[in-house]
Amino acid sequence: MKKSNDHTSGIVIEFDSGIVPPPYSHVYRLSLDWSTSDLIAELEIHYTDREDLSEEEIIDEGFTPNDDYSFKGKLNFVWKKVVSMEFEKTKWSGRQIDEGGLTLSAIEDSKVGQAKVPANQEAWQMLAQDVIQAIYETSKKEAPLTVNYRQVTNEESVDCSITMNFSTREAIFASKNESRVINWEYAVQLLKLVFSPDYNYEIAKETAGTKRGSYIECGDGYWHELGKGVVNIDTSFDAVGKIKDGFENLMEE
Repeated sequence: MKKSNDHTSGIVIEFDSGIVPPPYSHVYRLSLDWSTSDLIAELEIHYTDREDLSEEEIIDEGFTPNDDYSFKGKLNFVWKKVVSMEFEKTKWSGRQIDEGGLTLSAIEDSKVGQAKVPANQEAWQMLAQDVIQAIYETSKKEAPLTVNYRQVTNEESVDCSITMNFSTREAIFASKNESRVINWEYAVQLLKLVFSPDYNYEIAKETAGTKRGSYIECGDGYWHELGKGVVNIDTSFDAVGKIKDGFENLMEE
């Protein structure tokens, strides 16, 4: 049964990573309030159960000794529409969180309602991560991700890029000194493909290739040749081919 969220002026998302071991285990509380003309976000992230880990062990896993993070401020109002539409169609599981997961609470008349468990856990966890990324970019904690791509044929070499601006929920495609906004979901799905194959950093280069082929740089400064330095993990799914198709479709538009 669908519900009207006419009286909902925001939501609170709470997440617990559950049985994930430290230093990865964490909890967060994300509040989004659109009761005024601004979208006010509050975020608290706390990493848990690190007491028995040394600083070296934490750093070796790619973390820092203190990864806790808090934010309160304005977000681009585009996220209100995305979040409220997802909340409108959410169905509830009716169960309790046992070993980690996500709960939602509606904000009505400045009061936070009862926490409930959405049935579509994965969708909400991904959406929450998108909003958190928007917060990171808004607060300048992280810069937008740019993925660069080069296609070299016998006739020409064409460079292009996709920049994901989570702060404004805009994907920008740039090529041949021109840029345009492209469909957000298309860009998200293409980036999922980009990060699904296996990347061999032992043969990666710091500059893009000039010989016939397709090359990609995923925001870390290292260029990989598709089909050689980038190979499919699952032989039944040609992610590499789909990456090429995705960028070539954009270049042809």
